[in-house]
This record gives sequence, structure tokens and C-alpha cells, in this order.
Amino acid sequence: MALPKSKPFLKWVGGKSQLVNEIDQLIGQVVQKTNKNLTYIEPFVGGGAILFHVLNNVTNIENFIINDINRVLVNAYKAIQKNHLQLIDLLLDIQSSYYSLNTLEEKRVFYLEKRKVFNFSSEDQLIKIALLIFLNKTCFNGLYRVNKQGKFNVPFGKYLKPTICDIDNLSSVHQFLQRVNILNGDFQETLEGAVSPSLFYLDPPYKPIKLTSSFTSYSQGMFNDQEQIRLKLFCDEINKNNHYFILSNSDVKNYDSCNNFFDELYQQYKIKRVKARRSINSQGDKRGEVFELIITNF
Repeated sequence: MALPKSKPFLKWVGGKSQLVNEIDQLIGQVVQKTNKNLTYIEPFVGGGAILFHVLNNVTNIENFIINDINRVLVNAYKAIQKNHLQLIDLLLDIQSSYYSLNTLEEKRVFYLEKRKVFNFSSEDQLIKIALLIFLNKTCFNGLYRVNKQGKFNVPFGKYLKPTICDIDNLSSVHQFLQRVNILNGDFQETLEGAVSPSLFYLDPPYKPIKLTSSFTSYSQGMFNDQEQIRLKLFCDEINKNNHYFILSNSDVKNYDSCNNFFDELYQQYKIKRVKARRSINSQGDKRGEVFELIITNF
């Protein structure tokens, strides 16, 4: 019996739901080229929009490898993979407590209490993952952001009754993740798991498109231009080993038409500009269309 469709269990900055169709067409091209089972690898899995699309829709993937540098995020994937029933019980308790509060102020206080526990308590990992999911469903726009001390600092999102525990989806995700090898490390380490043929989908922290970027600049300190260059060299290694890659990133030409950073860096590969809509902004009128890049070696 076919498994029910799964979807990302967290909202994540940089989620690729709106680029799925473009990327799906490219994955289809690789499937046609290889005509055999692929190993699918995501070195920056994030919320997993593309991962779950592939799990739901692409049949001839033999192996799945996902990775992220964010340990809490990786632990969430592992918790759903191995302990989803216990996690669901914890989430149902939190959801019941949140729903029982009558005012937004009561909910805000509850949110701040849980955020403090998440940041400072030595609770066991499963409780911490339940808190992560709760915070993600109730914070401002589902944004995950930490301060310089590594503490989650996103404000309350003013949601009255969000779905905190989606039992059906968590159960479906659990089933799909039985096929997936989950890693927590540097993106370069994923090359070790590549067997021919492999397809890499690379969704790194985006290069800020302007100096005043707010929600796009959260990653600037840990993924600067030198890291972008290191990623390009990693793509060269993928290419040299006869694997395929699809890479997405911001288009810095949105605000500076003379900025050729990516055009020069990836000049030996195919670069396509596609329209996307930025969604993390407190002002709805500033959630406009911009171009993003999709870069491939095929």
C-alpha cells in the first residue's frame, strides 16, 4: 500500500516549496539520463521541501542521504525517524496546554516560558525537539534564528490555534525517513556517501542580496563569500566524480545589476534565473517577487 504524502514538519527560512516545479523538471532530466537507480544527497536539507517532494514522487531513488550543520534540526529528523510516537505524545500535551489559554497575552507568556526552557534547560533531546516544533509553529512566521550565543530569539507569532501536532504527517514522515541516512556535519562530508550515479541538491544559506537584508542575512556570519567559494569547489568535486548537482542561491543582481559574483564563480556551469517570492517579512507589501538562481552541471 502506498504511503500517504509527507510534507515538511517545520517551516524553514529558505524553504523551496515555490521552486519545486523547476527543480522537479531538472531531477526528471537526471533520471532520464541515468536510466538507473540514483543516490539522492542533500548536504543542506533545512526544512526538506525538496526532499519530501522527491520521497513522494520519484520512484527510482535507491539511497537517500541528508545532512545539515544545525544539530537541533538534525536531531528533529532523527527523533521522528526513531521515536515519533513518543514525540507525538509530547506535542499533544503542549498543544492541549496552549489551546487551553484564552488570550493572546497568556499564549505569549506560555511561548516565552517554553522558549526559555528550550534555550537554557538540560531537558532530554526528545523534549527539546518537541519544544522546537512548538516554537516553530507559534513563533513569528516560523522563522528559526539564533543570537550570537546560539539561543533561539524569535518573538511570539500571535497565532491563536495553530496545528502544533500534525499526527498524520509526522507518521508519514516517520515512514519515509526509514529510507534516509541522516548526517550532521560539514557539507563536504556528504561526498563520501556518493556512489555512481548520485544527484546532489544543494540549498546553502543564501548570499544576502543587499547589505541591509534582514532575514536573509542571518547566515552571513557563518556562510560568507569564502564559504560560497568553498561550496563551488565542492561542486567541482561532484562534477569531477561524474555526479550531478542542482544548486539554488540568491541572485545578487536583484539589487546590483553589476554584481557578477555567481555569474563569474559558476561560469563553467548552467545558470538559470527563476522568479521566487520572499515570504519572511513583517510587512506584507514587501513580500515581493525576486529572482533566484538555479545552477546545474548538466
